[in-house]
Amino acid sequence: MLREFDGRTFRETFTRAGFDDYPEATQAVRDILAEVNQRGDEAVLEYTRKFDGVELETLLVSEEEFAAAEEAVDPEVRQSLVEAAENIRDFHRRQVQNSWLEHQADGVALGQRVTAVEKAGAYVPGGGAAYPSSVLMTVIPARVAGVEKVVLVTPPQAGGEINPYTLVAAKIAGADAVYKCGGAQAVAALAYGTETVPKVDKIVGPGNLYVTLAKREVSGMVGIDMLAGPSEVLVVADASARADFVAADLLSQAEHDVMAASYCVTTSARLALDLQKELKRQCAQLERCDVARESLQQQGALVIVDSLDEALEIVNELAPEHLELQLSEPWEALGKVKNAGAVFVGPYTPEPVGDYWAGPNHVLPTAGAGRFSSVLSVDDFVKKTSVIYYSPQALLKSAQKIEGLARVEGLTAHGQAVKIRREYLEEKGSGN
Repeated sequence: MLREFDGRTFRETFTRAGFDDYPEATQAVRDILAEVNQRGDEAVLEYTRKFDGVELETLLVSEEEFAAAEEAVDPEVRQSLVEAAENIRDFHRRQVQNSWLEHQADGVALGQRVTAVEKAGAYVPGGGAAYPSSVLMTVIPARVAGVEKVVLVTPPQAGGEINPYTLVAAKIAGADAVYKCGGAQAVAALAYGTETVPKVDKIVGPGNLYVTLAKREVSGMVGIDMLAGPSEVLVVADASARADFVAADLLSQAEHDVMAASYCVTTSARLALDLQKELKRQCAQLERCDVARESLQQQGALVIVDSLDEALEIVNELAPEHLELQLSEPWEALGKVKNAGAVFVGPYTPEPVGDYWAGPNHVLPTAGAGRFSSVLSVDDFVKKTSVIYYSPQALLKSAQKIEGLARVEGLTAHGQAVKIRREYLEEKGSGN
């Protein structure tokens, strides 16, 4: 099912689509953003009717709908969501940074204030699917960071309702409100604000191409977490790996959609042969077999390399969203991994452990962005502000050096701002 490559051929031919490869979608997104900016709720409701086939009277989920959702969910699943939320909360609490201020002996005080953004919006895919895990992963870090208002947007189902598990997860995570809208129009509503949806300072969460393009367009007006491409997994496996384990993990990624990418890089020709057979066997048993098969055939790859070092070179070049190390010595290999969104160490740590349960965030950099960006975290919801204080004595000590640097850059007003104070203090004579 997977196309096979040797390491050199794969590295020479591998490409990913970029966002600039979708000019028509980009223009469509710009049109949607402009309409929502101008017409607010009216435009959002219109696009919801057009794209989701749902006629809504209001965007806001009511308390009655939240209550009905509580009645509709399986109590055992609800309890699992509660426990997962606590794991996520505990992990993200460890990321919290405190403000600090250091008074130095020479009359200088330097520090950093860490403050949360005031309002954050989380986008969670919906419609025909439900992703309560993404609710927990986006809302909880914002709450841990201290964001005052956290709202959620998600597309409605065919009847106009939101999946009950999504709503229950929103309550567990601590969202202040949930709005029935998705796509580029939901991003626009969060970025510009409407009569119903509040304007936020930061938009986070995964979405389809139109959501991602919309986030790119509004970035700078509001903060965004990242530009997410199709989801992907790369499994590095040696002769110790079980073909059925590797196949199951590749298929768990491939069933997302036909654009999802699943790669296996292995040093074992025998594993490669067994893996192809196992993929066919397991895929035939899946509800979404057609989607998974197309994903594997079009986006996936099986790469046979000569050494583990070559496999890890490919890892660092691709910077995969999810990296699994199914190796006899996975901890030794971990030290050589430079670029990856999340690393799953050993054969008993499949990607779903991180997606649903363990605690680290599952909103990860994709499309190679792991080379320069990080997993969603508490840091995404805070700002770091520098604090600088100089006493008169401290300024006198450094003034002429600062003035010299300003002269080199040709910024005379910069130099004058320091010089005028230096001359005043020198004339005063006390430096106090």
